[in-house]
Amino acid sequence: MLVARSISLFIAAALFEIGGAWLVWQGLREHKGWVWIGGGVIALGLYGVVATFQSDDNFGRVLAAYGGIFVAGSIAWGMVADGYRPDRYDVIGALVCLVGMAVIMYAPRNH
Repeated sequence: MLVARSISLFIAAALFEIGGAWLVWQGLREHKGWVWIGGGVIALGLYGVVATFQSDDNFGRVLAAYGGIFVAGSIAWGMVADGYRPDRYDVIGALVCLVGMAVIMYAPRNH
């Protein structure tokens, strides 16, 4: 149950962070304006809040593990939002990052 909760929190954090960055990108690079940028800033702030709900108390571990979710999530976001088509190296790289995330976050530890 703890792993499922943790993964759910990582996914929510990724939606806020990647979505927020995408909104800022759209606001600035695609000239959609300050409303998009403001929405992105709010989403990025919510990412920081969601990340604090992980049960692990180690900031560095949580953020390092989240990096794997961010990589895979960014590729998925690009596919859905921008029509990006990853090649096999993108997919392999994302899978490597997800394995790294799982090792960092969920490996059994003697505390």
